[in-house]
Amino acid sequence: MELKLLNEQGQPSATLQASDALFGREYNEALIHQVVVAYMANARSGNRAQKGRDEVAHTTHKPWRQKGTGRARSGMSSSPIWRGGGRAFPNKPDENFSHKVNRKMYRAGVAAILSQLARDGRLSVVEGFAVEAPKTKLLAQKLKNLGLESVLVITDSFDENLYLSSRNLPNVLVLEVSETDPVSLVRFPNVLVTKGAVAKMEEIWQ
Repeated sequence: MELKLLNEQGQPSATLQASDALFGREYNEALIHQVVVAYMANARSGNRAQKGRDEVAHTTHKPWRQKGTGRARSGMSSSPIWRGGGRAFPNKPDENFSHKVNRKMYRAGVAAILSQLARDGRLSVVEGFAVEAPKTKLLAQKLKNLGLESVLVITDSFDENLYLSSRNLPNVLVLEVSETDPVSLVRFPNVLVTKGAVAKMEEIWQ
């Protein structure tokens, strides 16, 4: 699989031979959906909680006598059918939202996403990507020269200047290869990868 290598002006300057297993895989919508949903579900903190009828602050006094009122009988106001009563099956913080995805399936899903990005022309490869100082203006200008506005930048190693420069740009995210996830890959319309990051991707996800 050949990927176009762009220069600083965003023009193709050469080609990079990449792995067909990672960048030439067929599109598998069901697998990608499963991987993305599993990643988002596993990121949930599970901290929502509701009160049952034994936890709401209500008296246990019987609201009215059993017979003779013409109304339905009732035992206490904490009943789930009453407004302000406890929930019948309340959500608890220990609820488990995790989805299991095999490592082979996860790698195949990421490869399918990268392959589709390459086919659609949304994946760009550059020799290197860095800024001289931690300034948002420098990074914004560099991306403008490449013709990119909303973009995920994947680097082969941590660059503090690049990371600090990107924090104030709402449509730009900088990640290392090891931090890349399927949700970020499908979220951004464009993905910019350094040449060194491509080599690391082939090591990790093949």
